[in-house]
Parts: sequence; C-alpha cells; structure tokens
Amino acid sequence: MRHLSRRAVTAAVLGGALLTGCTTTVQGASTPPVSNVSADQFPVTGANDSDVDRLARNALADLTTFWSDAFPEFYEDDFTQLAGGFWSVDTEDIDEDLYPSDTGVGCDEIPIDPAEVEGNAFYQQDCDVIVYDSALLRELSEQFGPYIGPAVMAHEFGHAMQGRFGFSEVTIRDETQADCFAGAFTRWVADGNAAHTTVRLQDLDDVVLGFLELRDPVGQTDTDVEGAHGSGFDRVSGFYEGYTDGVGSCRDNYGPDRVFTVDEFSQQDLDTEGNADYDVIFDIIDQSLPVFFEGDWLDGFDQPAVELFDGTAPGCGDMGAEDRDVGFCADDNTVYVDEAELLEPAYGEIGDFAVATAISLPYAEAARAHLGLSTDDDESTVSSVCLTGSYTAAFFNGDFNPDGEGVQLSPGDVDEAILFLLTYGQTDSVLPNTTATGFELVGAFRAGFIQGAAAPECGIAG
Repeated sequence: MRHLSRRAVTAAVLGGALLTGCTTTVQGASTPPVSNVSADQFPVTGANDSDVDRLARNALADLTTFWSDAFPEFYEDDFTQLAGGFWSVDTEDIDEDLYPSDTGVGCDEIPIDPAEVEGNAFYQQDCDVIVYDSALLRELSEQFGPYIGPAVMAHEFGHAMQGRFGFSEVTIRDETQADCFAGAFTRWVADGNAAHTTVRLQDLDDVVLGFLELRDPVGQTDTDVEGAHGSGFDRVSGFYEGYTDGVGSCRDNYGPDRVFTVDEFSQQDLDTEGNADYDVIFDIIDQSLPVFFEGDWLDGFDQPAVELFDGTAPGCGDMGAEDRDVGFCADDNTVYVDEAELLEPAYGEIGDFAVATAISLPYAEAARAHLGLSTDDDESTVSSVCLTGSYTAAFFNGDFNPDGEGVQLSPGDVDEAILFLLTYGQTDSVLPNTTATGFELVGAFRAGFIQGAAAPECGIAG
C-alpha cells in the first residue's frame, strides 16, 4: 500500500464491476480415475513411467476428450489433434536418443533443442506441439500437490486451442484465458467426467498457491509487456472463472475491456518494494476502512474501535474462550487483533495488505451485526471475505485517493490478500466459523472484488 498524504478522505464508492462474469457456488466431487492411459494408446515422446509423466499423459488424454466435445460446441468448428504431438523432457537427465537429432522437440520449421525446455512448459504454434520439462512438474508437484501438473497441461492445451481459433495478440489476455480454460477442464474432472484424471475440491487450495507462485514478478511487469501472465489474482481469477462458469465464460470474457491488477512499481514503490512501514499501515487503514463501511447501506453504523493485543485474547465475547487472533466483539463494539501472533508475522511473511485484510474481516462482521445478520457461521465468513474483496476493489479503483491526495494500492497488494486467506485464513484463530476451503474463500473474495458489495456472496443486498 502507498500513503500519499495525511489528508483525510471523506467519501468513497463501493467497488464496482471490474471484470465480466460472475461466481457461483463451487461444487465438484472426487472420482478416482478409471485407468491410466498407456503409452501405446497416447504417445508422449520422451515420457517414462514416472508419476509426473503418468499424470501428464493421463491429463493430456483427458484434455483431448474434453476439447473434442468443447471446441465444436463453443467455437463451432471441428476439433483437430495436435499435429506435432506431445513431448516430455527431463532436463535433469536428458537422453538425447529419445528425440530427433535434427529437430529435437520442435519441427523442421522451428527446431528446439531439448535443453532449451529447462524450467518451462509451452505450446509452440508453428510446430503445433506441447512440450514440458518433467523436472519442473516434479518440483511443482512436490510444492503444490499432484494436480498442479495436470493444471499446467490444461493451461498449455488451452493455448493449443487458441492456436486454432486465434490468439488475441495481447499476451496477458491469452495467458489468463488459458488459465480460465484450465479451470473449466478442472471442473469437468471434479464432476467425474474424466477417464484418467481426478481432483478433489480441497486439492484446489494448493493449485491456487501454485498459480500465485507462477505469477509475474511483483512490480516488474505491466499489462503491455509481451509475455505477461498476470498477477496472482489475475491468474487465480481466470482459473476460478473457468471452474465456475465453464468454457463459454473463457470465450466471452477476455476482450479489450478486461481489467488486470498486474502493474509496475513506481519509483516510490521500488524504494519500499511496495510495502508501507508497519506503523504507517494503521494510518492507511484509518483512511480507508471507515470510509468504505459507511453510506446509505449502513445508515447509522457505529464504526467499531480497533484494538491490538499481544498473545492473550481479551475475554470479550468468544475471543478469549476460543483463543482467537482476530475477531469482532459486539459487547463493546470492538475489533480485536493479535499484533504479536498475527499482524506482525503476516506483515513479515506476506506484506502490508495482509494486515489490512486481517482487520477488514472482523470489521465486515461489525457491519453485518449492524444489519442484524449473523456473525458466527459459514454465511458470515463468506460475506466478510466478499466484503473484504470489495474493500480491496475500492482501493484498486482509487476511491481513497481523490486527486492523488489519499491512499492507494501498490502492485502485489491484491495477491497479499489472497495469500492471507490461503494461509492465516485457514486457521480457527482467524476464521473459525466456516467449512469453506481456501479455494472457495478466494472465490468469495473475487466476487466482492469484481461485483462489489452487491455481489450475492457478500450477503447484504436485498
């Protein structure tokens, strides 16, 4: 976050619609694969019998089935197989004998040395091939679970489909649309339609973390840079959109008006890496949270106090009994936050907007209490996360920065909110009253960010 002046902000508008599309309740069951597809049935040159290659082969076979139906349905043209096929390279132990000496993993027009695949997975349009480094997928699966490999394959297969209906010529739109296609395929798998691939809803928390890991470097890329893939939020939002709304949303919602959160650091941001000093954050929050939670929708709202504590939760309400690190206590209209065990660690591990997110969640509970709504169940948690997404969008829209004299986001801040939800938000000390997965919480945040406080997930609109 960036503090531009100490002048108080006096008005704000709730975050409006930034991207097209909407969200729905996330569903999807785990269904075991019927069988592994054999190398004879589905050749992948260079692949072996390792788990990484097995999962990639299974996914590529299922993707062929998925797009054999989806491409004619949504693009009104015949699906065609990849002319150049599929290639695996273990760049930690390359066996040159597995690949043609003159073309490698490419083709006559564009030869590609297998060593050039290191740390990458890609679709090459001129050769119509999908190539991946199995060493990369092995590393990613160790960090983010076995489904990250199939998710990467689904992203690259999405590029192969773009090669058939036409790339947008704006890299970030193509990349995030491919993320959307990966989400649509994942929902198809989760619903039990795949013969060889399986995924559980809870596995998607790790997949989201994987997309955050594979985002553009924070503050070093903007939407016009060739090769831009988007911020973590841009990528996760695309994946989630495909998962909930299918291939049609991926086809229709990636035009020139799509908004992305990736951006380059200003000189001021470079000096601080986009993070305000810890002590300044509370001034920034004071200039934004009370402004957001006001207006006709909260007529007569008595803004809660915010009090910090160190380690021992106050006895007010359920705070002490549940050993909470953050929460709203209606008895004294106060948001309590553990500075030592929550705010300071989150600031150090994630960044300044994690602090704002931590305080926004119980602040939203106070707003729900004012409206006579529940504050201790699943609905309340999803609503609070959604309203925090809307608060973040108001920041993004510049609502707290009139005439450049207020406060605004820095690149990476939106990703910090997601990271907070996927880490600290998954603990009972922060969000105890929910059965929602991290993936579902990210979906609620996304709904608020995109649709504003009127999003159904925010639960406050009549």
